[in-house]
Amino acid sequence: MAKQRLYLGIDNGGTLSKAALYDGSGRELVHAARKTALLMPHPGFTERDMEEMWAATAEVIREVIQRSGVDPGDIAAVAATGHGNGLYLVDGDGKPSRPGIISTDSRALSYVSLWEKNGVLDMVLPRTMQSVWAGSAVSLLAWLADNEAETIRRSAHILMAKDYIRYRLTGEIAAEMTDMSGTNLLNVRDAKYDESLLHAFGLSWAMKMLPPLKKSTEICGRVTASAAEATGLAEGTPVAGGLFDIDASAIATGVVDAANLSVVAGTWSINQYISRTPIVKKGLFMTSLYCMDGWWLICEGSPTSASNLEWFVTQFIGENESASNGRQAGLFEHVEELVAQTDSEDANIVFLPFIFGSNVVADAKCAFMGLCGWHTKSHLLRAVHEGIVFGHRSHIERLAAFGNLPRTVRISGGAVKSRLWMQMFADVLQMPVEVTSGTELGTLGAALCARVACGDSPSLSEASGAMVKVAARYEPDPGQRAVYDRKYGNYLATIDTLAPLWKRLA
Repeated sequence: MAKQRLYLGIDNGGTLSKAALYDGSGRELVHAARKTALLMPHPGFTERDMEEMWAATAEVIREVIQRSGVDPGDIAAVAATGHGNGLYLVDGDGKPSRPGIISTDSRALSYVSLWEKNGVLDMVLPRTMQSVWAGSAVSLLAWLADNEAETIRRSAHILMAKDYIRYRLTGEIAAEMTDMSGTNLLNVRDAKYDESLLHAFGLSWAMKMLPPLKKSTEICGRVTASAAEATGLAEGTPVAGGLFDIDASAIATGVVDAANLSVVAGTWSINQYISRTPIVKKGLFMTSLYCMDGWWLICEGSPTSASNLEWFVTQFIGENESASNGRQAGLFEHVEELVAQTDSEDANIVFLPFIFGSNVVADAKCAFMGLCGWHTKSHLLRAVHEGIVFGHRSHIERLAAFGNLPRTVRISGGAVKSRLWMQMFADVLQMPVEVTSGTELGTLGAALCARVACGDSPSLSEASGAMVKVAARYEPDPGQRAVYDRKYGNYLATIDTLAPLWKRLA
C-alpha cells in the first residue's frame, strides 16, 4: 500500500500558536493550539516571548502528531505562516535579542508622524506601495535604534514571526517574499532589497541584517535532529518558505483569481483581492507580493476586528458565565445566544472597534455611544459585532475607490465560527459571504505551500483547487439594507464628531 501524503501547517498570530494536519483532499485531520502570554511592559507595547512561542509551537506540532496517530514519516512537508510586521530579532547564534514585537504595538507612532511630515513616506511610496504604521518593521527598527541601541548592536538578523519558527525547525536563517513585501523593508516594485530605500528611513545600517529572500513554495531547509526531538516530526522533513498570514487566508479560501474578495476577521481586519496590476496610491493600506507569481495582493487593513470582541468578552463576560464551564468554544456560543436575543433595529448603540488601533486617525480610541439605562449586555454585544463589521465595510469602500471589486466575499478568521455574525457581514456589506471548510485557514494556507514545495502539486492554484471546499454561503437580506445603512452612517458620524477629542485623550 502506498504511503499517504500529509501536509502540516503552522500559524503564529499575536498570542496563539497553532498547527494542523491535512490530507491530499484538504481534510483537516486534527488541529491544536496553545495560547502564550501577551506582554505589555509599557502602555502601547505588545510583545511575545520568542522562546515561549517556539515551545508552544513545538507542543502543538507534537500534539497534532500524537492525536492523529500518523507516522511522522507520512508528513511530506511542513510550512508556517504568521502575523506580518512586528519584529523578531536574533543574534549571530540565532538567539532572540529581545522579546518579539507584535504588529499591534504602537510605541513607534512618532516616527510615522515624522516621516509623513518630512515627505519620506511620499518619496518611498512608488517602491514600497504601502502605508507605514507604528507596528511596521521599519518604524520599530527606528525606535529600537534610538531607545534600545544595545539590542540593535547584538542583533544579526531581522525576521518575521513565521521566519523565526522556520529557523527553529531547520537551523537556516531566511526571509520570505510575501512577508517581507509587507514590511516597507523591501522594494516591492522590483521585488528586492534596496539600500536607498532603507537610507530614506534612516536605516542603512539594517541592510546587513536582512536575510536571503525565499519564495513561499521553496524548500528552505529540513527538520533538524533537535527540532525533530522537540516536535515529533521526522528528521529531514522538508520545510517550505511559508507565507504572510494575509496570503495564507486568501489562498486557503480559494482566492486564485480576481473572482473573490478575501476578508479576514481576526486580530486584524483584512480586506483584500488579487490583481495582475499593482496599485500604488496614497491612502491605500498595502499592495504586496502575492504567493502566486504574477499576482499582487491589494489590501486594506487595521487591528480593528474580532480581537475587540475577544477583549470585551474577556473583560465583561468571563468564562464563568458560559454554560460549558469555561470551554472557550462554549463561551462564544453563549455570546452568540446573547446577541441573538436582540434585533438589528432594537438599539442605536455605536461601538468604535479601536481598542488596539484604528482605521481612521492615529489617536482614535474605542468607544460606546448612545447607551441608555434600559440597554442590556445583549445590546452591547450586538453593537460590538456591528461595529467590527462596519470597520470592515469602511475598508472595503476604500478598496472600491481604486477599482471594481469582486462581488463575492470569501471570509476567514475567528468570526466564521458564528453563523449569526456571518449573516450580519452579508447584510451589512450586501454581498454574498462564503465560508470554506476547515477551522484553521492560516494553517491550511501554509499546508498548501508545503504541498507544492514537496512536488505534490505544480502550483498553489492547483493545490488550492484540490484542497479548498466551500462549506457555507450566506445571502444578503435586502430587507436589512436600510437599517444597516442608517447605522453605518451613525458609525461614521460618531467618528467625525469625536475626531477633535482624541488628541486630548492621547
